[in-house]
Amino acid sequence: MASRAWITHHPEGERRVVVTQELPGTRWLSILRAAGCRVDVCRADLPLTAEEIRAAIGNRCDGAIGQVAESWGEPEFRALRAAGGCAYSNYAVGYNNVDLAAATRCGIAVGNTPGVLTETTAELAAALALAAARRLPEGERFLRAGNFRAWLPTLLLGTLLRGKTAGIVGAGRIGVAAARIFVEGFRMNLLYFDPRPQPELEARVRAFAAFLREQGEPAVTCRRAARLEELLAASDLVSLHTPLTAETRHLIDARRLAAMKPEAILVNTSRGPVIDEEALAAHLRRHPGFRAGLDVYEREPEVAAGLLELENVVLLPHIGSATPEAREGMAVLAAANVAGRLLGHPAWNRPDIGPFLADPPPAASPSILNAHELGIPLFGGDGGEAAHSGLHPAADRE
Repeated sequence: MASRAWITHHPEGERRVVVTQELPGTRWLSILRAAGCRVDVCRADLPLTAEEIRAAIGNRCDGAIGQVAESWGEPEFRALRAAGGCAYSNYAVGYNNVDLAAATRCGIAVGNTPGVLTETTAELAAALALAAARRLPEGERFLRAGNFRAWLPTLLLGTLLRGKTAGIVGAGRIGVAAARIFVEGFRMNLLYFDPRPQPELEARVRAFAAFLREQGEPAVTCRRAARLEELLAASDLVSLHTPLTAETRHLIDARRLAAMKPEAILVNTSRGPVIDEEALAAHLRRHPGFRAGLDVYEREPEVAAGLLELENVVLLPHIGSATPEAREGMAVLAAANVAGRLLGHPAWNRPDIGPFLADPPPAASPSILNAHELGIPLFGGDGGEAAHSGLHPAADRE
């Protein structure tokens, strides 16, 4: 731990937890302190390497909280197990940086942090959509460069979203929240593509359509697309909310970009490799009326050079969950995941994680991805029942 700056909280704790980057707020520390944990926190601005993670674990470590920008594979989980550890929590909803099967083989419970960043990330997807549609960053650069000399009828004409069609790829929690913003805020019609029908979303849109008709306004529609290509061809705005898996890597490639409308808008707040960045850059160059808004990147933090040169793409530094409410809530869930396992608590089996954001939190780990595989009982169960946590992102797809 000598090569990085570290700070230790509650050094007298009988258990030891390693946290690979500073987390916002203080309540997460209180949770670990109450579980009798010494907490060693890395204060570096860049992610730890795999070697640094293993060095930080050392020969005594009961649990760890890591970051989505780090790789946690079998060597790390073997090191954690050898040091006496049994719990790891990813400070994120997605866990494509974690070898879950390896953790399970090592007997390490793996947690994540769903439910607290849904609205925050959905709002950013809407912000990216609006910024791309109305060319806001381009307009700001134009003004800052001293080019705004007079109002002109044709200056920076953008796209009106009202009455257009929004396509949601992945109708998990964030996808549904984004869909509601596009429908209820922008009065857009909705197409969604998801392995499962979303009857609650469809019913909500029908109710909103009835309200609009009562007000004498045009109604909106909602429909599940049978195929992704159907959604891409029909949508004026496509917003991606799918997890990164082998099946979704380069889900949006050159062929599927070509299937979209030439002046469509593509937004990604999920994971960067869902889009083939080189194909997107080439498509944006060939179709200057096509626009994109990206918060995540294929080789993050690197951004494809072709994208950096283009005006018709809005680029943000992975800030989808960057509000105090979301980031502090994520810290609380990550700490509760680790503390719950160290204290032998069951896994939470309910979709509402609100109780963990209040005092006192439930005596449970809020979201354990491999609870079933490790035989961890459910909160409120009979003690012998074990299953996946109700917040497993395979269901949430956040």
